[in-house]
Amino acid sequence: MFAVYAAATDKDEPLKGLELGERPEPVVPVGWTTVRLRAAALNHHDLWSLRGVGLPDERLPMILGCDGSGVDEDGNEVVVHAVIGESGRGVPDGERPTILTERYHGTFAERVAVPRWNLVPKPSALSFEEAACLPTAWLTAYRMLFTRSGTRPGDTILVQGAGGGVASALIVLARAAGYRVWATSRSEAKRARALELGAHATYESGARLPERVDAVMETVGAATWAHSVASVREEGTIVICGATSGPNPPAALTRIFFHQLRVVGSTMGSREELGQLLRFCEVTGVRPVIDSVRPLSEAPEGFAKMAAGDLVGKIVFTV
Repeated sequence: MFAVYAAATDKDEPLKGLELGERPEPVVPVGWTTVRLRAAALNHHDLWSLRGVGLPDERLPMILGCDGSGVDEDGNEVVVHAVIGESGRGVPDGERPTILTERYHGTFAERVAVPRWNLVPKPSALSFEEAACLPTAWLTAYRMLFTRSGTRPGDTILVQGAGGGVASALIVLARAAGYRVWATSRSEAKRARALELGAHATYESGARLPERVDAVMETVGAATWAHSVASVREEGTIVICGATSGPNPPAALTRIFFHQLRVVGSTMGSREELGQLLRFCEVTGVRPVIDSVRPLSEAPEGFAKMAAGDLVGKIVFTV
């Protein structure tokens, strides 16, 4: 079957290890099934995999792709939950949960094998392309906002680094749920796009805000951390799911303990939360922000676009 895969890893030039071509059909253990992919979405996780993060050389070649939607063996339209081994389902005893492509082949292929438990029904109101955007970036945003932040509709949140997949999802979800949404970006074009997506106001990265916010949604890391700590109110919350600009900023511990801030980590989301996210999109009319859609054969162009940071929303591959 045709697939897009990591043949090698290179931390400095990750795209050198990206290849397209024929790969063996997926192996289907007991309790697993296959999905005929219709759409799959690109994530920064795929670039990190090509850098060798979470993907050791002994597991190469590895078909990439965490997000996917398609049709299962019974003809049902489904969305793939990307965390394999959640609650121990489908994997040997003692195996820790992993995201697709860390241990098991991913969705950038004609077919993917996953535990049956990992399939979630796709609402008919969502297209395959829209549904494929949800299991990683959008699910991460959903959990950050509704499970981990401790905030409520009417609160003010700051989304750092508007433009990425998680940040775009946070803006759309928060606006639909009744939050006041502020966003930052170095790019004037991305700030304008954030306003179109529903942000009430946007600011240059590092700019002084009119008032401190109830919570900061942090995906950038080192480049925005000092601003995040300075921008949250007394006893407010910083929810962090990633560190695309670096993981080791100055800790600002004095401000954190003196102002009694909560720093909360958040990673992906559960199968139950993915089902909730799908229903949220169905009943509210919210749809994922899609930067571009292209055939899987044009995956290198999509990877290059993400590596350059030249996108707002998700890049989707049709299969």
